[in-house]
Amino acid sequence: MSDISSHGGSGGGPSGRIGIGLDLDATHLKILEVLRDNGRISVSSLAERVGISRANAYTRFEALRADGVIKRFTAEIDHVRTGLGITALIFVTVRQQMWRQFRAELARMPEVEYCAITTGQHDAMIQVRMADVAEVHTMVTDRLANIPAVKATETVFILDEVLKRPYVLPSDRDKTRPARRPVQEEQRGDVPLGKMRFVGAAEGRAALRKDD
Repeated sequence: MSDISSHGGSGGGPSGRIGIGLDLDATHLKILEVLRDNGRISVSSLAERVGISRANAYTRFEALRADGVIKRFTAEIDHVRTGLGITALIFVTVRQQMWRQFRAELARMPEVEYCAITTGQHDAMIQVRMADVAEVHTMVTDRLANIPAVKATETVFILDEVLKRPYVLPSDRDKTRPARRPVQEEQRGDVPLGKMRFVGAAEGRAALRKDD
């Protein structure tokens, strides 16, 4: 097997039950972390990066794919190089009795890269990539506005895509948490640091007299 992605396009910490029954452990998450950086990595290299045997790496990868944790492999492209340098988010208010029509019409728009149902002021968010602003305007005014299910739209242009990850993992949060420092019983006199020492009134008055 030359690389992991050639096997099809579909498909040590707290564990989480995923899909039909695969228990994800720290090793599974590490495999997903490595694949995020290089989806075409060989099984041998994957095993070396994760620190397990080649057979174990292959078995775990196939289990992740069969269980649907890994859905598919795809290519990430530079949209500017392909002539789609304008990205816009179109927020849509949908007539509540016409959701079926809205979904059907949206499926017939190949320029729509992403759509999600949202909470808040609007009902859905659509992401499109176009060659220029005029194309976005035409889509909103001539296509979306003519769908009876669409009640209103609001368009926002993306100026710069600062950060875009293929996916995030629960283990990513552990990297941002500061390491806990060991508790040290530092002594200041006979009182551990962070603890209170109460001084009796008589003792305090005696100290004042000495200062005088």
